[in-house]
Amino acid sequence: MLKRRFTGENLPQVRAQVEDAAAAAGLGGVRLGEFTLAVSEIAANAVEHAGGGGRLELRLLPDELECRITDDGPGFVPAIPELLPGLTEGCRGRGLWLAHLVTDRLTVTTDTRGKGAVVTLALRLT
Repeated sequence: MLKRRFTGENLPQVRAQVEDAAAAAGLGGVRLGEFTLAVSEIAANAVEHAGGGGRLELRLLPDELECRITDDGPGFVPAIPELLPGLTEGCRGRGLWLAHLVTDRLTVTTDTRGKGAVVTLALRLT
C-alpha cells in the first residue's frame, strides 16, 4: 500500500499519507486516529534515536492493517512499560507505551543484519 523513507523533514507528509492509506483500507473514526498516532510515535522514535530517519511499509493483510518501521540505528532491547512512564525528560518509553496501548499487535525486534530496530504494529480491520 505504501513504502516510504522518512526523515524529520518529511515526517508530517508521511503521517498524512499513512492516514490516507489507512482510511482507504477501511479504518475510520477513533481507530484511524489511533493507528496514525501509533505509527507517528514509532517513526518519530526512529528520527530521534536512530540517526534521523527510517523506512516505513504499510501492508494490507487479510484481517489487519500492518505497518513495519525499520531503521539503521544501534537497536535496543524493547522494554514496553505496563504503566504510563513518568512525564519527566529523563523518563523514556511513552511513545512505545502509547503505540502498544492503541494497537492490536506490536513487536520490536532487531534487524536481520543485527543492527537497527524493526517495529511492527497492526490493527484488526474487523
